[in-house]
Amino acid sequence: MDIVHAMQVFVRVVERGSFSRAADALDLSNAAVTRQVGLLEAHLGTRLLNRTTRRLSLTDAGAEFHGRCRTILEEIADAEAVAGQLTAQPVGLLRISAPLSFGILELGRFLPAFHAKYPKLRLDIDLSDRLVDLANDGIDVALRITGRLDDNLVARRIALIPMVVCASPEYLEQHGTPSSPGELAHHATLSFSYLWAGDEWTFTDARGAVTRVRVDPAIHASNGDLLRDLAIAGCGIVMQPEFIVAQELARGRLVPLLADYRTMDLHLHAVYLSRRHLPGKVRVFIDELVTALGAARP
Repeated sequence: MDIVHAMQVFVRVVERGSFSRAADALDLSNAAVTRQVGLLEAHLGTRLLNRTTRRLSLTDAGAEFHGRCRTILEEIADAEAVAGQLTAQPVGLLRISAPLSFGILELGRFLPAFHAKYPKLRLDIDLSDRLVDLANDGIDVALRITGRLDDNLVARRIALIPMVVCASPEYLEQHGTPSSPGELAHHATLSFSYLWAGDEWTFTDARGAVTRVRVDPAIHASNGDLLRDLAIAGCGIVMQPEFIVAQELARGRLVPLLADYRTMDLHLHAVYLSRRHLPGKVRVFIDELVTALGAARP
């Protein structure tokens, strides 16, 4: 017995209210429909339908099984649709929202190869550090860097984003180098306005002990590039994603601090509207991003 086919026949019998109407809808004989339901009941070891000369009704087991059948058949249909989307070349307009610095420094390297691979897909990219409303703003997928997402959001984690605490050599020469997280409270700090943890910076030592430090930033800003440049100018200590400060660390214009501690972990997430019926254009964008960025970051 083909269990999926039998489930399809059973669901159609329930929807149409009779074996004969289900047979017409399925282009099967009455005998074939009756046989499929009978085989299904035998397989399950329970009666699913109460049959009288005038009407059909579901048994308690039949009602429960009918609900499960519909869910399973919908999932199968979704899987078939996804497979079809993946084998087809995605077309149309893909609207993407991404943080400004990440968009310039990371997406700028990723998009040329992606565009060459999917030339029929038009891209509309909004770079902003604000949290967009996907539905109201017409965004297909939003990239967000955070340590915690709202439980109501549908999202896929793409990559770890290491955070680095650093300052300029000039600042450290003038104000001293902190040797423990607690000393940050006595230093000038520069903080990202939209940091999910606010002005509480978290550190973990080699033994796993966690220290939370409430900093009192001299400057808040909603853009990481500005905070990096202010740190280079000696305005204070900053904690920023590695991709924003990596070049300046390599040049020596910024110096990493508290190397014996791990800072709070942030992750890059792709946020989208619905887990079910995910458009192929969104799926291929996220998959390609995971391949390109996720492999490079543990």
